[in-house]
Amino acid sequence: MELRHLRYFRAVAEELHFGRAAERLHIAQPPLSQQIRQLERELGVSLLTRSTRRVELTRAGEAYLRRTIAVLDAVDDAGHQARRVAQGLEGHLSIACVGSATYSVLPRLVRALREQLPRVEISIRGEMLAPAQLDALRNRDVDIALLRPPVDDPEVQTELVRRDRLIVALPTAHPLAGRDTLDMADLRDEDFIAHAGQGRSVMGRLLSAICADAGYAPRIRQEVSETSTLVTLVAAGLGVAVVPAPTADLDVAGVTYRPLEPATLGIDLVAAHLGDAAPPAVERALVVLRGLTP
Repeated sequence: MELRHLRYFRAVAEELHFGRAAERLHIAQPPLSQQIRQLERELGVSLLTRSTRRVELTRAGEAYLRRTIAVLDAVDDAGHQARRVAQGLEGHLSIACVGSATYSVLPRLVRALREQLPRVEISIRGEMLAPAQLDALRNRDVDIALLRPPVDDPEVQTELVRRDRLIVALPTAHPLAGRDTLDMADLRDEDFIAHAGQGRSVMGRLLSAICADAGYAPRIRQEVSETSTLVTLVAAGLGVAVVPAPTADLDVAGVTYRPLEPATLGIDLVAAHLGDAAPPAVERALVVLRGLTP
């Protein structure tokens, strides 16, 4: 038995006329009659009663038609789904994100994806440091990583999403919170709350670099992996922090943000993925992301 036998039977059963069924199927009537008889012989039952005037379904034929329709519809639906998945219109997409982008670009991206790719299921892994995101990409645990460069893996492709200015997060009662702007020299004697070091955080390395340019090494009071925890510790008065500007979208009571001079001090946000190994939905998601950012 082949699927064509089921399609032939369905056409005859719905038309109740071999001539019309043959026209519908774009085949000649004699081969159609032969295929239906072959199906009946294989099943060992009569599906149709035939006379010179009419064709009718037997009770076995009525039952078989119901199951035939379900099978053929399921096969057709499977084909449609496979094409949607291949086109990136259906499937699953996992997105990882650094802390500051979790509170800014990520909510807008997820809303836009739900509107433009409603059949793609989206899962989110927020507050991930860049090295952890790259590991997740290589292991195919995530499909798109929103992270801070550099990315030195030749298998990982990146594109710039935006450049974020650096700002200073201070306890609201801090004397420097009354200033309009700050520079790194102003922070020489401060305790810092920093993103986790030991080579695991781009922001941690950047803090060390800009402090060195200002002529000192930062006095790190505590290191954390999550931006939300970092800001919470600043609110508690344990120190100050240098963060990307979108961190200010995380509105925590007791924290004041001030721009860091010069205004050219900033850090890039890129979208990273595994090139040709990425699921088809990745490119469609990147198109949506490009539409959200200047």
